[in-house]
Amino acid sequence: MKKYLLPHGTNVYKANLHAHTNISDGVLSPEEVKELYQSHGYSVVAYTDHDLLIPHGELSDESFLALPGFEAQFNGSNRYPGIPNEKKCHLCFVGGTIQPCWNEEYAYIGNAKKYRDLVAFDEETSPFVREYTPECINKMISEAREKGFFITYNHPAWSLEDYEQYMKYEGMHAIEIFNYGTEKLGFQSSAPHVYDGILRKGNKIFAVAADDNHNRPGIDDSFGGFVMIMAEKLDQDSVMQALFHGDFYASTGPAFHDVYIENNTLFIQCSDVSSICLTTDGRRTKYLHSKSGEMLKEAAFALDFDYRYFRITVKDPKGNYAYTNAFFKEDL
Repeated sequence: MKKYLLPHGTNVYKANLHAHTNISDGVLSPEEVKELYQSHGYSVVAYTDHDLLIPHGELSDESFLALPGFEAQFNGSNRYPGIPNEKKCHLCFVGGTIQPCWNEEYAYIGNAKKYRDLVAFDEETSPFVREYTPECINKMISEAREKGFFITYNHPAWSLEDYEQYMKYEGMHAIEIFNYGTEKLGFQSSAPHVYDGILRKGNKIFAVAADDNHNRPGIDDSFGGFVMIMAEKLDQDSVMQALFHGDFYASTGPAFHDVYIENNTLFIQCSDVSSICLTTDGRRTKYLHSKSGEMLKEAAFALDFDYRYFRITVKDPKGNYAYTNAFFKEDL
């Protein structure tokens, strides 16, 4: 009997879960972001302007879903604005309608001050004073989870954070395994090592790829990282349920068509790629690489070894990747 690790036979929607507009420090209006992303095959955009939860539900229709959200920053200096070269923690909060832990002093980036009065915030947790400590960061994560937000930990390389910092954060649903905007700024954009470090501690967390687009002149930071969401239909309830369940994969190009287990063998079917690799919590891996000039579309790996979790990575000839979430043995 087949056990599908990605939902089989359902709708698939292309999504950018990290986007900025001229509500904060982006260039394009929310309407222009919708038009741009729809023209490139996207069905979902999470509007995550800096420290402002401004829903754009009027942009949603039968072919597009505008998810509400915001990005919060914690500065290592505990100063706002911050100082150069300090460590930061950035988190995206997606899907809720009431902003938790609000403090208007932090809504200052770009045009944010103009829109402070439009924020609907949770009075019980506001005003919230931020401190760059795991206790304070975890407090905001916890409050946001209670309000129904899907929370991602963003671009650790740009943030200058390392293992000592991010391993103390608790409650995020996902990590940005790829952030296109920071790549455009010259930073390491991929973070599979960070993802595995968190997983190896037993934390069940997902992986997303995102643009973090601002669309400034001379910086083409759209359409580099995305998630493919498997959901029953294109509405907020269905898409958010899929995110919370991990019914998606992250990509910078390739596509997964099917991933399933049958008779203790893992089967992967995908778009044309040059390598298919299985990563685990240990050194035991499995892999398949194409011969020169040939393409791979599938692989079968026997799960005949001990592991706590595994995840799949595929790579195409252009150097683009797709990543599944981690699958823990105890959940299979």
